[in-house]
Amino acid sequence: MLALLKENHHLVGVLLGIVFGVIARLLMLKTDYRQYPTYPHGRIIHISLGVIAAALGAVAVPALLGKDYTAITFLTLAAQQFRDVRKMERETLTKIDSLELVSRGATYIEGIAMVFEGRNYLVIMSALLTSLFSIVINIWFGIAAGLLSLIIVFKLKSGHKIAHIASVEIAEVVVDGPDLFVSDIYIMNVGLKANQDIIAKRGIGYILKPTNPNSKVTLSNIGQRQAILYDLATILGVYRDDGEPALIPMAKLDMDDGRLAIFMLPQEKDEEKGRDIIRAVQILESAVRMPTEAKVNEKEAGKVG
Repeated sequence: MLALLKENHHLVGVLLGIVFGVIARLLMLKTDYRQYPTYPHGRIIHISLGVIAAALGAVAVPALLGKDYTAITFLTLAAQQFRDVRKMERETLTKIDSLELVSRGATYIEGIAMVFEGRNYLVIMSALLTSLFSIVINIWFGIAAGLLSLIIVFKLKSGHKIAHIASVEIAEVVVDGPDLFVSDIYIMNVGLKANQDIIAKRGIGYILKPTNPNSKVTLSNIGQRQAILYDLATILGVYRDDGEPALIPMAKLDMDDGRLAIFMLPQEKDEEKGRDIIRAVQILESAVRMPTEAKVNEKEAGKVG
């Protein structure tokens, strides 16, 4: 058995790289409350792309060791294919988004598309490292490198959440005639008495207090606000139908101190659960702003998360 492994150590290294690459993709593939990627066909597409990415990463090592430098060309072609995957995801989600009662928003969609492209590169990294150590040293070092790459992949699987940049408090929804407030923050004007009664009965509100200047700017991003509303509406449901603008969830800033007020009408009125949902909303990469990193703001520098 050992002799067979030595004779075919290149093949063993490649197969081991593919295995760890596929495992890495499976670790990063999850169909959750957003139902994306869809099950089973959406998952089949992404697993298939993961197998291709793993094969490319694993095969690149013996090709380069054999001085077959055209292997770099295949990696370049793979990068182009994965950029096309990002474009495909963006276009698909944009079309779906127009049919949602509460939309994801362009920033959320771009974040999802970026993630699916980036995860294929992580698969290539995992397969390449495993294959490299298996072929250059031995299979046990390859397995160790593969396990280390899986740890790295797991760490990079998710980023920061709202809980890292802001405190979330349950707030009173106040209907004062036609004016709607969450705590002391004005939300909108509600003209119809029927809608005012629905809001007074079913409305829930939250106040998000940013922890530093960076958090304040990030929370003010329209895309990040829409992501919070989308996650709330997806998990708690939303009490509205198409063509009812007075019942749409909204997020408004206090212009003086940067607090963010969240208002919505859920199907399931559970304020504690809603607070937990908001705390767990992902911070979108495209929404992150770091004004304290500018030289003019060095004295006020703070760390996000």
